[in-house]
Amino acid sequence: MPIPTPENGLVISYSYLWQNEYKAGKLEGLKNRPCAMILVVEKNEGEQIVTVAPITHTPPQNPNAAIEIPHKVKQHLGLDGERSWIILDDFNQFQWPGYDLRPIQKSLGKYDYGFLPPALYQQIIEKIVTLHKSALKPTQRD
Repeated sequence: MPIPTPENGLVISYSYLWQNEYKAGKLEGLKNRPCAMILVVEKNEGEQIVTVAPITHTPPQNPNAAIEIPHKVKQHLGLDGERSWIILDDFNQFQWPGYDLRPIQKSLGKYDYGFLPPALYQQIIEKIVTLHKSALKPTQRD
């Protein structure tokens, strides 16, 4: 399957590097995980810069900086039935498609799970705007 076109709200399989891992000197994520595209920016000559937020089973340390994914949405995306959160105070930013895009293990050559529902994506953006007051900084991966 071809690499998908990056779009806001698309959930991809990605080798995510947490900020604490980056600060500890790591250059590669320890685990491939679903990540939600939060922002896609077109640069010169078709270059696209993508910002992703990680999806995790681990309850957030800061509940105000996360959104739990409803069970129905997880089913729609083909994710497992365990509780999961989108973490909104830790981001990776990279030039699409980058080196860390990974195929979904249960499929042959598919890189995305599908899209978040527009209402959930809007809720995510509103929460990020609220958090922006604390000057969030994505981890640069290029």
